[in-house]
Amino acid sequence: MNVTVSVNGHEHSRDVEPRMLLVHFLRDELGLTGTHWGCDTSNCGICAVLMDGAPVKSCTVLAATAAGHEIGTVEGLEVDGVLDPVQQGFSEMHGLQCGFCTPGMMLTARALLDRRAGGPALTDQEIREAISGQICRCTGYASIVRSIRWAAEHCNQELPG
Repeated sequence: MNVTVSVNGHEHSRDVEPRMLLVHFLRDELGLTGTHWGCDTSNCGICAVLMDGAPVKSCTVLAATAAGHEIGTVEGLEVDGVLDPVQQGFSEMHGLQCGFCTPGMMLTARALLDRRAGGPALTDQEIREAISGQICRCTGYASIVRSIRWAAEHCNQELPG
């Protein structure tokens, strides 16, 4: 079947099997390998992407279901050579270890920050709840929480590119 999906602001059409998962569409059809594929059971959250601004596990979404929706991947965070505050926060606060869970964590953080824009400061508990659907096997999440808090504190500041 022919599927047209908007990914990071660009429409992509491909002829795919109706059962193709979004994670495979992104990686295999579009070459967007920043979206990682982990457990294949929707338990780990490694494959998280944004669908209309909300985090979803791309191993549970059919590519055909994504048609008509805006999909955001980690490749779409950086714009014109300028890192998103979330990316900058993960760099500044050492929020990544092996990097396998990092793209999904970043996108979940971006959705959280977008949802809370202009609201009160995020608490560590709120950040931990937001990322609770994702597993990081390398850390105790402390550096990830610090990274997201850093991003929240710097969202409205211009960052060096």
